Amino acid sequence: MFTQYDACAICPRNCGTDRNNGKKGLCGETSALRVSWAGLHFGEEPPVTGKGGSGTIFITGCNLRCKFCQNWQISQDGMGLAVTDSGFAEMCLELERSGAENVNIVTGSHAIPAIAAGLRLARQEGLRIPILWNSSGYETPEALSLLDGLVSVWLPDLKTLNPELSENLFRAKDYPKAAKRALRFMADRAPLILEGATRERPSGKIVSGLIVRHLVLPNRLADTELVLAWFAEHLKGKALLSLMTQYTPVPDSPYATEIDAFPNRLMQKKEADRLQNLLESYGIEDGYYQELVEDTSWLPDFTRGQPFSSALAKPIWHWREGFIGRKE
Repeated sequence: MFTQYDACAICPRNCGTDRNNGKKGLCGETSALRVSWAGLHFGEEPPVTGKGGSGTIFITGCNLRCKFCQNWQISQDGMGLAVTDSGFAEMCLELERSGAENVNIVTGSHAIPAIAAGLRLARQEGLRIPILWNSSGYETPEALSLLDGLVSVWLPDLKTLNPELSENLFRAKDYPKAAKRALRFMADRAPLILEGATRERPSGKIVSGLIVRHLVLPNRLADTELVLAWFAEHLKGKALLSLMTQYTPVPDSPYATEIDAFPNRLMQKKEADRLQNLLESYGIEDGYYQELVEDTSWLPDFTRGQPFSSALAKPIWHWREGFIGRKE
């Protein structure tokens, strides 16, 4: 057991739940570390994906309640299986053996103590590749400090700096304040280091640093401008920006019916064109801009051993099947 779960204050929710006693916090989870899927993912930013793919591990549960979450099956509906420290460490090692460029922990903000224990064990057992922390940004520096010496690359979201919008969409009015504090902590912890640039891979491989992701919402470009202005003032030159235009309606999600803050549709070309102008106006050049593609086929389904398309990912472990294609 981890004492941090006795009266949980791991995340900004500070819900005080005794998760060690089997009670679920606002994240929907007890102290048990549950995982939904692990595999090689080829859809991350170029220095993250590399040639071998990013070794993603999707953690069950979440401390936000995003109405448009594409991973709602695991973030809000609880798909996943409890794993031990050794089981988690073995996932990390199997990803490395399968050619992963890194171990990419997805949405683990509510489970930091247990994840840190699993990562330490993986390092002790020989894990050599970098560890990435892929999160919503709704975290505290105090909890993130438990990952010191383990995580070298940070991939947080900066979803919005509008507290009214974050209350509406995530049920977390304090998201902007918490996320800004967390991102500053990450930037101070990890100087940007890219290695091994080639003609085929001009950006190289990221081994240390901060990549801030922002998903642009339809008809909410004013909120994106707030994010760009803050990034330009506080993180430009210290971090990379990944601006994403992939907002996609999630027709099977029961939570998407609650969306009323913006039209639930794909981004439009005129909006994408304006984004380019905003980037230029704030002088943001270092990072990644996702070209607008009208495609919904990439939405995952975690009931399947392969939740993604075969071009986008290769499964290694699934919460129902265990290690895939490996004789135990």
